[in-house]
Amino acid sequence: MTIKSRIRTIPHYPHQGIMFRDITTLLKDSVGLRATVQELAHRYKDMKIDKVVGIESRGFIVGTPLAYELGLGFVPIRKRGKLPAETVGRDYQLEYGSDRIEIHVDAIRTGDRVLLVDDLIATGGTAEAAVGLIEDMGGEVVECAFVIDLPDIGGRARLEKLGQKVFALCEFEGD
Repeated sequence: MTIKSRIRTIPHYPHQGIMFRDITTLLKDSVGLRATVQELAHRYKDMKIDKVVGIESRGFIVGTPLAYELGLGFVPIRKRGKLPAETVGRDYQLEYGSDRIEIHVDAIRTGDRVLLVDDLIATGGTAEAAVGLIEDMGGEVVECAFVIDLPDIGGRARLEKLGQKVFALCEFEGD
């Protein structure tokens, strides 16, 4: 079985017409979870990376064991007001409004080579904001890694237009 086959699709969630790609079925499957982390670790084991950065919240679930496998530290990017120490943030647009993500001011040093991780790339707005935060702090994003890419929604293309390399373990056509 593949990683993709372990991901459940829930029609019309959270809105009519949306096909929600649910990774909880992948995560609860010991073989699926191990394969996800191992495939990513294999891809990045020989790259010069200083830190793994994960986007709240499912990026934490994938990014932390990946950082462990690679022998690296893990840095969380969280929604506004969730980190306890001094932060810097970046606003980004949502379908209906805007939001903000933040990172601790001491999380990334100038010159750090960073692997950005999340579960899914859809529109790319959150990932674009995360890349901007990392770059604002002097870090270099080596690659943006995702479990799932929804290529028809355009997030990958959005990040690639910024000069970012993007990798996903699997794709789901449509939305």
